[in-house]
Amino acid sequence: MDRIDKVLSKQGLGSRKDVKKLLRSGVVLVNGEVCVNADHHVDVDTDIIEVSGRKISVKKDLYLMMNKRMDTVCAAKDGLHDTVFDCLGDEYRHSFLGGDLHLVGRLDIDTEGLLLFTTDGSLTHRLTSPKTHISKTYLVTLKDPVSEVEQTAYSDALRTGLEIPPEGDEGGFLSLPAELEWLSDTLCSLVIYEGKYHQVKRMFAALGNKVTALRRTAMGKLGLDQSLLPGAYRELTEDELGLL
Repeated sequence: MDRIDKVLSKQGLGSRKDVKKLLRSGVVLVNGEVCVNADHHVDVDTDIIEVSGRKISVKKDLYLMMNKRMDTVCAAKDGLHDTVFDCLGDEYRHSFLGGDLHLVGRLDIDTEGLLLFTTDGSLTHRLTSPKTHISKTYLVTLKDPVSEVEQTAYSDALRTGLEIPPEGDEGGFLSLPAELEWLSDTLCSLVIYEGKYHQVKRMFAALGNKVTALRRTAMGKLGLDQSLLPGAYRELTEDELGLL
């Protein structure tokens, strides 16, 4: 149960002070009855809340899918570049009952594709914890063409795990087994089960090649909606949420 003033404030109807004025004006109904008390508790899953004749659909937690565009950074603020939060509309620029909207993992500034936002901290922990090994699928474009013989060698090396050298302040590591599917001599689909710093780029660098374009197409069983233009987003459906 949550206080009505908190619920309405988290729905973007103003500050707690603004909502208290709204309640005193008599335009808020709970289950058909006028509610004027700010400390009145409601069950957002069962109670019907109306404001000025409009039913309020209360969402405790929010789940968004974005097709991240290049040249945007995965941060709330950045002095040099647009951020993925800058792409969101005003209706998502406030706190929700479940908390503040945050990113589920990150993508590099030059990486495109599937990016998730949520207020659900438990889901974020499950999807990003190293212990859960949630798969991430990427479409990878390489600089140098790879022959069929080399493709087999790449696939075998990634399947068994690669020694990845340090990069900057990041230490080296042995990558978990990964799956590679070749689509052409410079294009492949890669499935990994961890999320180290610049991991995909470092994996192919260790194989002697360079990634020139990178696009995340899936997290676990959830695939990117291909109809979303770069920078566009939408809320997840119940079926999609079930995939996570």
